[in-house]
Amino acid sequence: MSLKKIIIITAPSGAGKTSITRYLLNRFPDQLAFSVSAATRKPRYFEQDGIDYHFMSADAFRQKIQHEEFIEWEMVYEGKYYGTLKSELHRIWNQGKVPLLDIDVKGAIHVQQQFPGSSLSLFVEPPSVDELRRRLQSRGTETEESIQARVSKASYEISFRDHFNHVIVNDVLAEACAKAEDIIREFITHP
Repeated sequence: MSLKKIIIITAPSGAGKTSITRYLLNRFPDQLAFSVSAATRKPRYFEQDGIDYHFMSADAFRQKIQHEEFIEWEMVYEGKYYGTLKSELHRIWNQGKVPLLDIDVKGAIHVQQQFPGSSLSLFVEPPSVDELRRRLQSRGTETEESIQARVSKASYEISFRDHFNHVIVNDVLAEACAKAEDIIREFITHP
């Protein structure tokens, strides 16, 4: 692969980017691989270290920042860091696959800036902020205070939608997945 391509999927929390990412990985198992992000938050009960995230302490994360081991990183919420390790991208490129990044909006903008000719970005937008609130509440993993913080942040993040190559409104998940699949197929099959 001469040009090291990257696919970035970003969205406000609860808009459906993880569901779309899983769908794409199942549709393109020989072409795409999930870039496992680093995170300092505690794993949810169903998450596995090294598969869902590289879970680490805030100190370990800050040490990696000092050693410039991230392609991008953010303190997404107070004291909670997330980032994309350079080693993850190289691991996937060495397999001859395209890294699929499921990352926050600021991180997605940073990655795009570093790979202007070889990245494709999809912004997944909820049908409305009210629907986003409903989705977050239905997860049952958040306090009302954290839902409010996420909804406020989502409203801000939606203002960056025009910074990305494609915007997909996730009203009906199957339709959003099909649209993403068409866009990805075009990107990975053309040099």
